Formats: sequence, structure tokens, C-alpha cells
Amino acid sequence: MLRYLNAGESHGRALVAVLDGLPAGLPLTAEMVDEDLRRRQGGYGRGGRMRIEQDRIEFLCGVRKGVTLGNPLGLLIRNKDWENWKDIMAPEPGPSVTERVVTRPRPGHADLVGAIKYGHRDIRNVLEKASARETAIRVAIGAIAKALLSHFDMRVVSYTVEIGNVKASQVADPLEAFAQAEQSEVRCPDPVAAEKMMELIRSAKRKGDSLGGVFEVVVINPPIGLGSYAQWDRRLSARLAMAAMSIQAMKGVEIGLGFESARRFGSEVHDDIYFDPEQHRFVRNTNNAGGLEGGITNGQPIVVRVAMKPIATLYRPKHSVDIQTKEPFEATVERSDICTVPAAGVVGEAVIAYEIANAMLEKFGGDSLMEMKRNFDAYQEYVKTF
Repeated sequence: MLRYLNAGESHGRALVAVLDGLPAGLPLTAEMVDEDLRRRQGGYGRGGRMRIEQDRIEFLCGVRKGVTLGNPLGLLIRNKDWENWKDIMAPEPGPSVTERVVTRPRPGHADLVGAIKYGHRDIRNVLEKASARETAIRVAIGAIAKALLSHFDMRVVSYTVEIGNVKASQVADPLEAFAQAEQSEVRCPDPVAAEKMMELIRSAKRKGDSLGGVFEVVVINPPIGLGSYAQWDRRLSARLAMAAMSIQAMKGVEIGLGFESARRFGSEVHDDIYFDPEQHRFVRNTNNAGGLEGGITNGQPIVVRVAMKPIATLYRPKHSVDIQTKEPFEATVERSDICTVPAAGVVGEAVIAYEIANAMLEKFGGDSLMEMKRNFDAYQEYVKTF
């Protein structure tokens, strides 16, 4: 199975990761990863950091001549802002840092609880790792997962469905919705709603406020049988929910109808099953289950919606207390965005793609892409004859 560890501080030298379990023989280039890194940095409502960084992946090991070796893959994204922070964030021993010491926790961040948990008196030690900057390396890992899934005719796409109180109209075809969203500054497939979203973001900026929203991630063409009902932690629905909630600032996740299913009768929720004799396969005319039943994929598109809270750093700061003096103050402002829902969708694609790729490797195994594809093709033939 796939596994990775990532490391690096927001203003440190670089973000790094080691990805293990990728099969040999997968075509992989930096350009394939950089495209998603670029998409993560876009979106209406982003702040100054995106003008500083232009993320690029570097493969340190595990790839030779554009093809994976089956060894652990070493990944690196350099932080261009490091030059402005190298004295403050230096790993070498030296004089105590007095510049940019943070003792004033910001409401909505991990600042206070992180400082208490790890015994830090400089909150910068917390915010540097808790920062959403680390999603850059996770997007890189997700792009690699997408590259693997593409060899099985699978795609993972996302788009914005809500920002604040503005909700987009639904587009039936996820690929069409994705194509339209990629032309939108807020990554919304509904152009009328997109304009309202941008106006709402402008209004929030004028007020020194921030906005959250909801994005949808769809996995196109998954096979039947990923995940398991046999153990709680092998249910793919649970793993996808955990992956979505692991992204900074996410506060809710639903699959298929999600919370709406709790408001309806069972007859309005569950998807009827039919058999198509011409294609010799079981089909459903609806997808209220969001592609998952009993924690297992049923062959329908996997639909995951994720709710993101408003960015916690406000230009109109909230009240807090200094951890040293215990005196009240108005929370400080680190460089901040107004709304990052469009970018969060790209991160959502990454974490969902990683979990799906992991489930594919669990199901079909293989030390090489060729072996994995043989196993996959044999299983697909079995499904056709069931």
C-alpha cells in the first residue's frame, strides 16, 4: 500500500515528503505534478504568499528517466520566502530569536492549543507547521496518485458549489462541471453564481472579513469493490472522510446525498438496482449513495462534498489573550487570504486521489504498473461474468 510522511515549515527551507509503495513503471514527470501545484495557488481571494511562491516539484529519488523505479519517491518543494526568514528559522544553534516572536494566539487557529500541547512559548513553532502551506506537498502526492489512476481510466475532479451564502446550480455531468470550473476564478461551474461569489469575496475584503464554502470532489469511473465492510477502518467511505477532514479548516464532509438523506424517506434515498443484459452488468439510474455502499465502491462516481470554514486570520481581528502577559488584545494578522475555497478543492482532489490510489493498490497489488494492470483486467472480466 501507499504511505507517506511529509515535513517542512511554512517559512522553512522547503517542504519534503517520502512516498513509499508506488509501483515501478509508472510514467512520471515534474510537469505532471507542477500543473496541480499551479492550480492550488490560484483562485479569486488569495493573498500575498501566492505572489511570492511559484511551486515546483523536485524528484530527489525514486524516478529515472521519467519512470518510477518502485523505490521510495523523494519529493521537495523549495520555499522561495526562505531567504527572508533564514535567520529566524535557521536550524543551527545560535542566539535566541527575538524578531517575529509570536505570543498572541489567533482565534480559530491551532496557536493556543498547539503551544500548550507542545510547551512552546513562541507560537511561531506551532503556526509554521499547522499552516496550510503544507498542502503544497500533499497536492504533489495527490498528483502522483492521479497519474497512477489515469492508467485505469479514472479521473478525480473538483469544483466549488458554495461560497458564503451563494450556491451554484448543479451540473449533471461532473466532467462538464469541472471543465467549466477550470475557466472560473472561483472554480465554479455556474457563471452566474461565480460572479455573485466574487462580489461576496470583494465585500468581505472591504470589511476585513473572510469567507468559507463547499467544494465537491468526484472520482470518475471507479471499479466495483474498492474498500471493505469487514473492518471499520477498511471502509473506504470512512477513509475518504478522514482524508477530507485532514485538510486545514475543513469542518464537514458528506458523501452522495449526505445530510440531505437524513431529511428524506428511505424510498427517496436508496438507489434502485437494475441489470443491463446487453452490457451484462448491474446498473443504477441514480447515485444518491455517492458511489459507496457498505464502505465499498459500487461502480458509480464517488461524490464527496467538503465544507470549509472561513479563513481564521482576519484583517478585522478577533479578541484573544497574550500567553506571556495574559493581557487581552486584538489578534495579530499574518499574511492572509480572504477565501481559499477554490484552492481547497484542488487539495481535496489530492487527498481523495491518494486514498483511491491506495485502495486500488490494496485490491490489485503488483510491484509494477504492468502487473497491477493485469490483475485489474482479470478482475474486470470476472465482474462482467458475475
